Amino acid sequence: MGRVRVSILGSTGLVGQWMVKLLENHPFIDVVKLSASPGKVGRRYGDAVHWFIPGDIPEYARDIELVSTEPLDHKDVDVVLSALPNEVAGSVESKLLASGINVVSNASPERLSPSVPLINPEVNWNHLEILRSTKGNWLVKNPNCTAAIISMPLKPLQDLIHELHIVTLQSVSGAGYLGLSYLAIDGNVIPFIKGEEEKIDAEINKMLGKQSPGNYEPWEKPIYVTSTRVPVKYGHMAVIHAVLKEPMDRDKIINALRNFRSLPQEAELPTAPKEPVKVLDRIDAPQPARDLDPMAVSVGRVSVRNNVLRMVVLGDNLVRGAAGITILTLETMKHLKLI
Repeated sequence: MGRVRVSILGSTGLVGQWMVKLLENHPFIDVVKLSASPGKVGRRYGDAVHWFIPGDIPEYARDIELVSTEPLDHKDVDVVLSALPNEVAGSVESKLLASGINVVSNASPERLSPSVPLINPEVNWNHLEILRSTKGNWLVKNPNCTAAIISMPLKPLQDLIHELHIVTLQSVSGAGYLGLSYLAIDGNVIPFIKGEEEKIDAEINKMLGKQSPGNYEPWEKPIYVTSTRVPVKYGHMAVIHAVLKEPMDRDKIINALRNFRSLPQEAELPTAPKEPVKVLDRIDAPQPARDLDPMAVSVGRVSVRNNVLRMVVLGDNLVRGAAGITILTLETMKHLKLI
């Protein structure tokens, strides 16, 4: 296999740091450029980054000199991986695309564009097939971190579901390193996250729908979401009540979740979890402090009463929901010979 040369935008942020870490010693992806905000350009990555995630800065990245986000600094890479904040990503990524540079992005602009695949690899890898009819370079988007986590256990059950009622309990890291003050969240729950509920609804409906060149047909299921921020460092949780089309046996639901596999598992892609959905038997599972897995989604409290399924879902918002899904998407594209 040929190697894929990538650059990482926003490499000093939380998601960017995870990309740097996950790509250490990758079997076929090489990080050749790292970029950051203008005040850090020209500095060595090891000197400029405030390393916040577990473990040390990977040795390969320490001496890479940070570059700008301008297209000229990325013209010799195969793909740009974007971990930029939403408020700046749109203009930066547009410049890169206009310059003929491919982008896989974790940011929200263009996620719902009919011509842009919104990819959670186990859920809708086949939506990438529209790129075969794309002339020139392309843009691929990752979903919102919570939508990425929730859509995993929904995929094997989607044909059974009539509508969804979801309450999320999202960790503070989802707001970024400087996203929430200690005084705002310590000992507190904030029952509102701007724009989050609309994103979860629209993005799940897109991923579970059908994509064709220039168009997508949404899943079109009603999804009622209440998003909350809780004083937990890592891990997004969701309490899901799914109204089923008809009563369903609990054991059949659990078997469908446990047996769920998709192309990333069949292809044994490097970043893919062997078991994408882990059903936990403990009555008090899942818990962020005990059950958080980097790339798999944990499910517990599964019950069916009449035609309503209840389950509690937990996933790593920075890895499964952001950095890891970006890398897995690129691995999937490589496997499909789209790059």
